[in-house]
Amino acid sequence: MNFKYLLGVILSIPLLPIMYFQGKRIRKEVPSLPEAKGNHGKVILPTSKHLDILIIGESTMAGVGVATHEEGFSGALARELASHLNANIAWKVYAKSGYTAKMVSQRLIPKIKEQHADVIIIGLGGNDAFTLNRPNKWKRHIQELIHILQTRYKDSIIVFTNMPPIKEFPAFTPAIKFTIGNLVEILGKELAALVSEFDNVYYQEQIVTIDSWKQKMNINEDVKDFFSDGVHPSKLTYQTWAKDFSNFIVSHEPIRARLDSLMQE
Repeated sequence: MNFKYLLGVILSIPLLPIMYFQGKRIRKEVPSLPEAKGNHGKVILPTSKHLDILIIGESTMAGVGVATHEEGFSGALARELASHLNANIAWKVYAKSGYTAKMVSQRLIPKIKEQHADVIIIGLGGNDAFTLNRPNKWKRHIQELIHILQTRYKDSIIVFTNMPPIKEFPAFTPAIKFTIGNLVEILGKELAALVSEFDNVYYQEQIVTIDSWKQKMNINEDVKDFFSDGVHPSKLTYQTWAKDFSNFIVSHEPIRARLDSLMQE
């Protein structure tokens, strides 16, 4: 049993009745936003290098908070990678708002039609935290997801995005930020340890904070500008996140070496 998780459970028990009513109020106040449209695209440059990317996950990967994937995380990431790598990028999204890691394996992966992928980007963790998934179950569900993908896409690189920064969500109360925010960070630590057991699987484990992004990217907007509804990212966040995540990918030596190899094959 994860000690920090167990301690969090003990400390959170008195908060559960409070969080129940706070959660009901938040659901009423936060608008229900649709997923982004246009789940595939290409970035074409004058080069022979090419990468096929699949993007899989929950609401952030589904582009909730923006109208189209082109202005969300996927489109922005494709443009950033194309620029960094001087490569053509073809991307496609398979994601669903509200999905946990287990649901992605059971419901989304069977729908993927593509037979080839050079890179698979996975964004999960928020819904597993919201449903209070235990760390050991989360680890097992992620293991199953990786096994499924590596069986189907033997030569692909798999990269997990940062866990969602729940402690930053303006719509959430301090009690929810404490309980769910700490849990998602625990799940992130489990993921960081797990990916080391697999070849060609990586995780951007840096905890996202708005202040760190603002300093790193020289952004002056207010915290509220990073959220479309107090919970889901805005266009600013998706594009900032994509730039930061792209920098992680191209500067991580094992990932970059594998990308260069794939682009020469």
